[in-house]
Amino acid sequence: MNKFGRRLNKIIPGGAHTYSRGNDQFSSNTPDILVKGKGAYVWSADNTKFLDYGMGLRSISIGYSEKKINEEAYKAIKAGNNLTRPSLIELEAAEMLNSLIGSSDMVKFAKNGSNVTSAAVKLARAYTGRDLVARCAQHPFFSFDDWFIGSTEIPKGIPNQISKLTKEFNFNEIASLEKLIDKYPNKIACVILEPATMECPYTTNETEGCCGKKVCTRANTRKNFLKDVELLCKKHGIVFILDETITGFRWSLGGAQKIFNVKPDLTTFGKAMANGFSVAAICGKKEIMQLGSIERKNQERVFLLSSTHGAEMSGLAAFIATMEFMKKNDVITHFWDYGSKLKEGFNNASRRYGMIDCLYIDGPVVSPVIVTKDQLGKNSFELRTLFQQEMIKNGVLMPWIAISFRHKMPQLKFTISALEKSLEVCSKAINSDISLYLEGPIIKPVFRKYN
Repeated sequence: MNKFGRRLNKIIPGGAHTYSRGNDQFSSNTPDILVKGKGAYVWSADNTKFLDYGMGLRSISIGYSEKKINEEAYKAIKAGNNLTRPSLIELEAAEMLNSLIGSSDMVKFAKNGSNVTSAAVKLARAYTGRDLVARCAQHPFFSFDDWFIGSTEIPKGIPNQISKLTKEFNFNEIASLEKLIDKYPNKIACVILEPATMECPYTTNETEGCCGKKVCTRANTRKNFLKDVELLCKKHGIVFILDETITGFRWSLGGAQKIFNVKPDLTTFGKAMANGFSVAAICGKKEIMQLGSIERKNQERVFLLSSTHGAEMSGLAAFIATMEFMKKNDVITHFWDYGSKLKEGFNNASRRYGMIDCLYIDGPVVSPVIVTKDQLGKNSFELRTLFQQEMIKNGVLMPWIAISFRHKMPQLKFTISALEKSLEVCSKAINSDISLYLEGPIIKPVFRKYN
């Protein structure tokens, strides 16, 4: 930790405004401070340039400081940015989101994903009159609010009676959800999960992992795990919430739900909606969403979301511009294509260095996942730290992989070159004593009880 890191931790709890940016998530040679980004690159305070795959915690889908998107946001700023009544941009943005997402009748904007997932849970409880939440155990983060944090490894500060209201089921194991529903009949308000992370929803024909192909073979599959969840929720009167904070506007413009042929009752979006500008959204069926309305007589009100900055014009203008850019430039196809090439190049290099069993890319090519394992096949934070450390030395910031439109062939070639050099060190370390190669503390999981 350098002088910037010490200043950050002195004045900001955790040293950052989201724990994913904390210094315990990066190798010690990663810059504590970044000063700018352009395209697929970021610069540190000493003006060192890095090819970036963090991309603003996955919020940058086109590229840093994209001229056209910035111009539209600036126009909105000059128009007042935040008005006393709803803005025209607010209306146009809601209509655009509704037109893209097949399961959406109504839309409510906010500033971050935690707000909209918590709003979705509140709506589900109001709609069903039930208290329990069933959330997917394998999906890492849904909200900073009590209903989720109380079910994690760090529930300190959450009343125990709140923690007991959230139950867990397993992804791709419909029996685990059925068991939960049987255990708590007519008590579960909602089921919340992501469409996919490292694994795609299983089908009867493909029952493990992910096809790993440039074009998803599960696209428009009539029968898969998510479809099973949808039907099970419908059968038991449970609200089906799909959290597309990460998959939304990366898997397809219609969301991953379009690929997997499901229609959730409610969907949440964030991250890549507006190329780094702060926009999140909850959308879904009118009969549920309208519980947050104010015009229906004799309806008990649900205080859904109230945010002075939720419909800030600059962010919503950036959202519209981002969607238009994505349509015009076929950005989604680029994500799948680049991810496929990166996965192939990464794994081929790893195989050459005899590391394919412990350091490789897995998961859907549109959202590749770096896997680091020890010689016993267990998750290795030591190897993850060393890999990050060596990639930084070779000019690449790769804490995870978020692909942008500005990642092109020159960036891919540079990445593979950096990877080759990094793997040479990693292979030596894994065959001897990895601790001898580490230059600082080991990366730690965000959800841990003690520091």
